[in-house]
Amino acid sequence: MSLGYAEKLSFIEDVGQVGMTEFFDSTHVLQDKIEQLAKLIQKSRHLVVFTGAGISTSCGIPDFRGPKGIWTLQHEGKPLPEASLPFHRAMPSMTHMALVELEKAGILKFVISQNVDGLHLRSGIPRDKLAELHGNSFMETCPSCGAEYLRDFEVETIGLKETSRRCSDEKCGAKLRDTVLDWEDALPPKEMKLAEKHCRMGDVVLCLGTSLQITPACNLPLKSLRGGGKIVIVNLQKTPKDKKASLVIHGFVDKVIEKVMELLNMQIPPYIRIDLFQTVLTQSLSSDKKFVNWTIRIASVHGLSAPLPFIKSVEVSFSDNQNYREAILNTQPFLLKRRTVRTETFEMFLKLKFSDGCGCLSTQIKIPFNFQASTEGFKLDKNATFEKMRDAAIQDSSCGQNAVVERRTVLVPKSEITVNAIVTNVKAFDCHLSNGYVKPRKEGMKGSEITRKRSKGRKRKMRS
Repeated sequence: MSLGYAEKLSFIEDVGQVGMTEFFDSTHVLQDKIEQLAKLIQKSRHLVVFTGAGISTSCGIPDFRGPKGIWTLQHEGKPLPEASLPFHRAMPSMTHMALVELEKAGILKFVISQNVDGLHLRSGIPRDKLAELHGNSFMETCPSCGAEYLRDFEVETIGLKETSRRCSDEKCGAKLRDTVLDWEDALPPKEMKLAEKHCRMGDVVLCLGTSLQITPACNLPLKSLRGGGKIVIVNLQKTPKDKKASLVIHGFVDKVIEKVMELLNMQIPPYIRIDLFQTVLTQSLSSDKKFVNWTIRIASVHGLSAPLPFIKSVEVSFSDNQNYREAILNTQPFLLKRRTVRTETFEMFLKLKFSDGCGCLSTQIKIPFNFQASTEGFKLDKNATFEKMRDAAIQDSSCGQNAVVERRTVLVPKSEITVNAIVTNVKAFDCHLSNGYVKPRKEGMKGSEITRKRSKGRKRKMRS
């Protein structure tokens, strides 16, 4: 979890058992249990996955109760661990992406998470198939109309408090709130209702990387038992629910899930992160009408005052036939003001240098300038554009690809606003499949082959 999140929580003496001993099944026992788990998933009709901090430790996010967990170290009076990368740049693990593939194949029906890192949403789990019981550090919600806003920066507050931003719906405009619970906050009724419903429906509830200590969330998997469902727990520490489980696996979650996917003959998809930013070009004529005073601003799509965490600096240069001075913008807001002869046309180049945690150092975009030409607005299909960018990133095995997804004009002050998308991370997972990439078959299950229909569930729309 985020160290910032842990520090924002209200202080309480009793956080439950910490410094828990880790157990590891022997190689032979582990393999046998993994095969049992693969068969349970294969035969399942309604698979539900319940996740905790243990699935994100391989993402560079410390857990709470393990030997080097945040609360363990606090209890021992030791300094807290240092995160290996900024929280907002954490990438989904092998387990996160395996769950995405299981959901796309129609096998995984619902995910319940106690994590606030937002990695299930970033990985591609549809919002309507996910209950985030403790909230999301990157999500704001409107208490009036219910709109949700997924950010690329960590929201500054926790405890369901008001933030500095408002709902962008013109008919609403209410102040937004963070979604992360503090100790005294009740679990969100909507999320709990969905979680309870799916646990009751679940014939297999797979608990990954959770010590199952925090109530009432830890009791959710038990609701499957009344309908004959089975609980499987994959965790390095023992849990209070082990005796209720049909199968308990002591091993690293990523290793277990990797082997399960191999047995199911399913490929773990790569993770491609695409970030958005906007350029705002504002212009006005000088009093003698001979010059154009213009300003270029590189800003967050979440608002001009919102942070832009994945860009460290911007180098501005111009086409070779121009004598304009180059500029380096090192601090936000990234802003450059210049004056140009009204009839002049030229090209400006923005070299965006990325912050730590991005998969490449920089990328460059080109902006044509012609102040006398009129600009027509457009808005591309974002999902289709993103899919093309993902395909290119996978093909190139690199990031930095960029595309314009939207352009609009504002009359007062005269401005051109362009939204750009950039691939900032590519993370592939090595899988040892005998037949290469195997797509889910459309027929029913036969023998030991997984053959599920692709889920047609639609994603709930996010406001950006």
